Amino acid sequence: MSAQPAPQPPHVLVTGATGYVGGRLVPQLADRGARVRVCGRSRERLEAQPWADRVEAVPADLADRMAVRRALEGIEVVVFLVHAMAGGSGFEEREARMARIMAEEAERAQVRRIVYLSGLHPQSGELSAHMASRRRVGEILREGPVPTTILEAATVIGAGSASFEIIRHLAERLPVMPAPRWVRNRIEPVAVRDVLHYLTAAVLAPGDVSGTYGVGSGESDLRFADLLTGYAEVAGLPRRRVLGLPIPAPRLSGLWIGVVTPVPLSIARPLAESMQHDAVTRAPLAQEVLPAPADGPMRYRDAVRAALAAQRRGDLASRWDDDASLHRAPEEPLPEDPDWAGHTLHTDERELTAADVDPAAVWRVIEGIGGSAGWYSTPLLWALRGAVDLVVGGPGLRRGRRDPQALRVGDAVDWWRVERIDPGRCLTLRAEMRTGGRAWLQLSVEPAEGGGSCYRQRAVFLPDGLLGRLYWRAISPFHALVFPAMARNILDAARR
Repeated sequence: MSAQPAPQPPHVLVTGATGYVGGRLVPQLADRGARVRVCGRSRERLEAQPWADRVEAVPADLADRMAVRRALEGIEVVVFLVHAMAGGSGFEEREARMARIMAEEAERAQVRRIVYLSGLHPQSGELSAHMASRRRVGEILREGPVPTTILEAATVIGAGSASFEIIRHLAERLPVMPAPRWVRNRIEPVAVRDVLHYLTAAVLAPGDVSGTYGVGSGESDLRFADLLTGYAEVAGLPRRRVLGLPIPAPRLSGLWIGVVTPVPLSIARPLAESMQHDAVTRAPLAQEVLPAPADGPMRYRDAVRAALAAQRRGDLASRWDDDASLHRAPEEPLPEDPDWAGHTLHTDERELTAADVDPAAVWRVIEGIGGSAGWYSTPLLWALRGAVDLVVGGPGLRRGRRDPQALRVGDAVDWWRVERIDPGRCLTLRAEMRTGGRAWLQLSVEPAEGGGSCYRQRAVFLPDGLLGRLYWRAISPFHALVFPAMARNILDAARR
C-alpha cells in the first residue's frame, strides 16, 4: 500500500499577533509550514514586525463583526490571544463581546478549531474580575459549535513577560519584601517556551483536541515568595527575605507592584487581584493530548536562566507592553493642521543646523533615544516628570526600550509609543503618560544645504478641554528648559 500523504499545515488566523505571546507564536507557526494570517487594529504595527514578510496582515478590530468576518475568510484554525484588561471599567463586557463575535463568525466561516490561551484559576469560589473574564471568554468559545482547545497557564516566565518583569524588579530592588499574604499561595510557573510549544501543537494537531488543559512546569508546590527568592539565587543576588503579612490587600498589592516595577497600575492591579488564589495545574494536562517538549517541561529556575540570557543578548522578540490592548493612549496619527478638527494645537518647535555633523550620525542618536540613553536634557526634570506620572497611574520612565538601538512601530520608549518611523529621517512618538489631552514628539533630520545636518524637533499637544489647556500652561516652563537643551545635546551626541 502506498503511504498516505502527510496532512497539510492549516491556514491559521492569529489574533493579538503583536502581543507578547502572539509576537513569538507567529514565526513558530510559519516555521512549521502553516499559512499564517494576522489581524490587529493597526496595519502599520503588523507590517513593522520582523516576521511581516512571512504572513498576511489584515487590519481588524475584533469588536467589529464585519471586520472579523473578512479576517476569517478561508481560515481553518483561529488562535485567540486578545483581551481588554487595561481598557478601564467595562472590560469584561468588551471581552465577552469579542468572544461572542468570534464564536459566531468562526461557525459561519466553517473554522474547524479555535485555540484560546487562558489563565489558571480555581474551579469554584469568587474570582477576580480579570480571571472571571478570562473564564467567561473560554465558556463563550467552548459553548459555540466550533471545537475549542483552551490552554490554561499561570505565571509565564520569559524575557520581557509581565510576570517575569514583576518578579525581576521586586527581587532586584527589595532585599526585604513585606508582602500581602497571597505571596504564600501556590503558583505554578511555566516557561514561555512551553506555552508556545503547546499553542503550536494545538494549532497543528490533526485530530480533535477540544477541551481545557493545564500547562505548567510541574512544580505545583512553589509559592509566589519562592519565585522571588529563586530569581534572586539564579541572578546571583544576595539572599532575599519575603515577609508574608496577614492581610490580603489586593488593591494595595497592585499599587505596590505598580510603584516598584515597570508594569503600570492598570495591569498590576488586576494581576495582583488574580493572585489571591492558588494557581496550579490540574488534570487533564496538555501533555495528555498533545506532544510534550522533547526534554519535558522547563523548570522555573531554568526558565529564569533562559530569560536572563535572552535579555543579556538583547533578544526581546516581544515584550508585555507590545500588546495593543494595553495601550491607554488612542492610536491616532499626529495631527498636522494648525487648527485640527476645530481644536487649537499647542506646539513647541525647534530647528538647528550643524554643518559638521553627518545626518546618519544624528539619526543613530534619534533612534537610540530613551531607555538607558536618556533624553539628552536635564535628567532631573525628566525624572521628576516621570515620578509625577507614576503617582497618577502612568507608566513613568521605567519601561525603557525593547532594543537599545533599533525601533519599530508599536515599540514602547519609556512613556512614549512609536507611532511612525521613517528610517534615517523621522521618528514620531505618541505619549502614553497621563496628560490633559494627547501629545506627540517628532524628531527628524535631513541633509542641510551646503552639507551637514538640519535637525528638527516638534512637540504637539491636543488638549481635552479646559484641564488640558491648563496642563499645557503649567508644563510650559518645563518645556522651555528641556526642549532647547534636547536639540543641542542630540547634535552634540551625534558629533561625538
